[in-house]
Amino acid sequence: MSYSEQFLREAIRLSEEKMKAGEGGPFAAVIVQDGTIISKGWNCVTSENDPTAHGEMEAIRKACATLKTFSLEGCEIYSSCEPCPMCLSAIYWARLDALYFAGSMADAAAAGFDDRFFYDEVSKPWNARTLKTEQALQNEAQKVFKAWINNPGKAEY
Repeated sequence: MSYSEQFLREAIRLSEEKMKAGEGGPFAAVIVQDGTIISKGWNCVTSENDPTAHGEMEAIRKACATLKTFSLEGCEIYSSCEPCPMCLSAIYWARLDALYFAGSMADAAAAGFDDRFFYDEVSKPWNARTLKTEQALQNEAQKVFKAWINNPGKAEY
């Protein structure tokens, strides 16, 4: 697989179209398998009242539904902008083969979408983050993990 301007231009076009339609911010993504777009996603945060409805997240959800799998190995994602930490994590979780993006993190920040705080926060230990966070009932949670380890019917992912 190799980079294609056609698919990146489609992500950019879609980001502008859906932004102008009032569906959300200026972000979109397409997922490609074997040279064919299998899903498109755009920012629907404000129109869906869902803070996780970023373009990449929407494209990943649709691609997984289309392919009926949680793994997007063999696929590439083209994004109109460098993904935020949530979307980048989802891209890794989905096991996409490649990521291509147009706008940079700095471009997004200049337009009012500054993700530096989130990048900084996720790299800190849980007890050093600004969000009040506490750990409790660890022993009970560990029992569930042990049951998972011993579950012969588990689906590895």
